[in-house]
Amino acid sequence: MAKIDASAPAKPALRVGFILARHFTLSAFSLFVDTLRLASDVEDRSGRVLCDWDVISADAHMIKSSSGIQVSPTARLGDPERFDYIAVVGGLLNVEEPLDRDTIAFLHDASKKKVPIIGVCTGSFILAGAGLLRDRLACVSWLHHEEFKARFPQIRLTSHRLFVEDKGIITCAGGSAVADMAALLVRRHVGVSAEKNALEILQVERWREGSELQSRMPITLPMQNDPRIKATLLYMEQNIDEKIGIDRIAENVGLSRRQLERLFHEKTGTSPAAAYTKIRMNKAIFLVERTSKSLIEIALDVGFENSSHFCRKFRENFGMTPTTLRTKSRANSIERDAP
Repeated sequence: MAKIDASAPAKPALRVGFILARHFTLSAFSLFVDTLRLASDVEDRSGRVLCDWDVISADAHMIKSSSGIQVSPTARLGDPERFDYIAVVGGLLNVEEPLDRDTIAFLHDASKKKVPIIGVCTGSFILAGAGLLRDRLACVSWLHHEEFKARFPQIRLTSHRLFVEDKGIITCAGGSAVADMAALLVRRHVGVSAEKNALEILQVERWREGSELQSRMPITLPMQNDPRIKATLLYMEQNIDEKIGIDRIAENVGLSRRQLERLFHEKTGTSPAAAYTKIRMNKAIFLVERTSKSLIEIALDVGFENSSHFCRKFRENFGMTPTTLRTKSRANSIERDAP
C-alpha cells in the first residue's frame, strides 16, 4: 500500500482561469484576483494555499488594459477542466475583436464540458457575442444597459442586480460587485473564514448578495434608500425610450399601482409619474447639450412620439426650448475653448 506524503501541498480548493479581453478593465481583474489571494493567504505571505489562478491566453503576448497597463499570460489555453471557473474580463466596448478565435473556441469547449464561465464587467458582451448566453439571464452595469439591449435584444437582461448565476454561467456588473461575486466563490469552495479574511482585508464592510441593487440612482429624491423605490427608478431609467405605464412599473417591483403611488408619496413627496418624467427630462437635457442628435431623435430616445410634444414638455421643465439650450451650450463651449 502506497504511503501518503503528508508534506505534499494540498490541491487548491478553488482554481480560476482568467481570460483578459483586449483593453480589459484592470480594476475588475485585480479585485477578483486579490479576493482570491487574500482568501488563500496564510500570515500575509500571498501564498496560493487555498486558491490558485492563471491568466490564460492563446499566445504569450502581453495584454493591454484600458488604462494602458499590460499583463503577461501565465499559461496557454489547454484543457478548461483544470479550472473550477473560467472568468472572462471585458473592457472597452469599441474594440472590434476583444478575443481571438482560438479563445472563443476554448470558451465553447469549456461550456460543452460543463466548466462554469464568468463574464466580468463587459465580459457579458463577449459571452453574448459568442452565443453563450442564449436562454440565460444576463447581468450588466446600468451604464451598459442600453448598449447591451441594442446589440443583443433577444437576451434577457437585468442591470438591477450585482451579479447573476444562470445555468452554469455567472455575469457580473463589475466595479465593487466583483469582490462580492468572488467572495461567493470563495465561500462555496474554500469556506466562510477564508471569505471573511479576504473581505476584511479589502475593507469591505459586508458581503452583498447578487440580487442586491446596483448603486445607481437616476434622480435624487428624499428617502430613496427604500429598495422598492430604488428598483422603480432603475426600471424607469432602463425603459426610458418607451413610456411604459405605471401599472407595469408597479408590477415589476411586486406592488399594485395604488401601493406604489402611496409609497412614493409617503417616502418622497412626489408621484411615480412625476419621477418618471424627471428621469426622462434629465436624459433629454444631456442629449441636447452633449450630442448632435436631432430633436426628433432625442424625443424618441426619451419616450415621446413627436418633437412638438417633447419641446413643450422640455420648456415646461427648463424654461427654454431644446434649441435655445443647445445654442447657449455651444456658445459657452466656444468661449471656454477660446485662447
